[in-house]
Amino acid sequence: MTKKIMLLGSGELGKEFTIAAKRVGLHVVACDRYNEAPAMQVADEREIFNMLDGDALAAAVEKHCPDIIVPEIEAIRTERLFDFEQRGIQVVPSAKAVNFTMNRRAIRDLASRELGLRTAKYYYAKTFVEFKQAADEIGFPCVVKPLMSSSGHGQSYVHNDNELQAAFHEAMEEGRGDVKEVIIEEFIDFDSEFTLLTVTQKNAPTIFCPPIGHVQKSGDYRESWQPFCLPDEALSQAQHMANEVTKALEGYGIWGVEFFLTKQGEVIFSELSPRPHDTGMVTLGHTTNLNEFELHLRAIMGWPIPAIHLEHNGCSAVILSKENADHEPTYNLMEALKEDCTRVRIFGKPDQHVNRRMGVMLCYGSLDSDMNELRDKAKRLAATVIK
Repeated sequence: MTKKIMLLGSGELGKEFTIAAKRVGLHVVACDRYNEAPAMQVADEREIFNMLDGDALAAAVEKHCPDIIVPEIEAIRTERLFDFEQRGIQVVPSAKAVNFTMNRRAIRDLASRELGLRTAKYYYAKTFVEFKQAADEIGFPCVVKPLMSSSGHGQSYVHNDNELQAAFHEAMEEGRGDVKEVIIEEFIDFDSEFTLLTVTQKNAPTIFCPPIGHVQKSGDYRESWQPFCLPDEALSQAQHMANEVTKALEGYGIWGVEFFLTKQGEVIFSELSPRPHDTGMVTLGHTTNLNEFELHLRAIMGWPIPAIHLEHNGCSAVILSKENADHEPTYNLMEALKEDCTRVRIFGKPDQHVNRRMGVMLCYGSLDSDMNELRDKAKRLAATVIK
């Protein structure tokens, strides 16, 4: 009998995961708060509801009786996942993991206080008075984020007292879900940021993809490249930290574990997502033998992953909308498709807002190709897709 997967959140990551699942004959129900979300366009069935509504979530599960629930977004009534798991439904990677990682407070406390991993210094605040006291303790510059958010929403960098009020207000307003609390953390003077895609398996050891370098703007991914070159010692530190935190959270699937690399070569744990990662879309450009969505699916299903190895150097650059509009933009693929070793993925989002991710440009080359040239090419071509 065909396994049925219920996808909670149907954005671009969910779309690519659904494609991977459909290629091996699985049945996918795509859920989101709006119609025609990207994954709905390739799934077998769809449900439209607010996943913070626990009763609506339970009703959808009762209707479709999925074998597996795969969360793709943060704004979910996560405590209901424990109920589903107790009924025998597989939650990916586990109800515990999703409940922890949807809330920055829980995952940061786990990493720092329970596991002793190196993180940025941080405090929480529910009121502006608490927020101001934390800023005085940490000093400037500092980073402000909602306790629950995604794609950089509500994140800002604060350089002095005059910017505190606006930063606090933005973080409170832009937070996902019903958690009204912010996290304020030490600014790390890092040399670079990278993602270590970590695959936990049911019947085999945890394995890692080659590191992925990335650039973010206002907390949102703009470009990524693979491989990101790390000294052996730094890579070992990152793998150890990723293994420790995923082991503590339990479950099977792919995890996007983010790190800072300081100018002194220190590796610092930043954040973790219990699902495919936006920076990992670079794997769609033939960088590895299996892309992150195929790896996620294999781990979920308990299927073998013989090895993960590099096949090409590759880069991704996001395609951003330039206006607010209730329709898709007009896409121009001609310039990008003229050049060899390129791929374009349009997400199919039905409307736009300024700087919304609408697609991704993928460029790849041989394992000895110049990464800076590939990055420049990807960014140049991405800029031609939406006029």
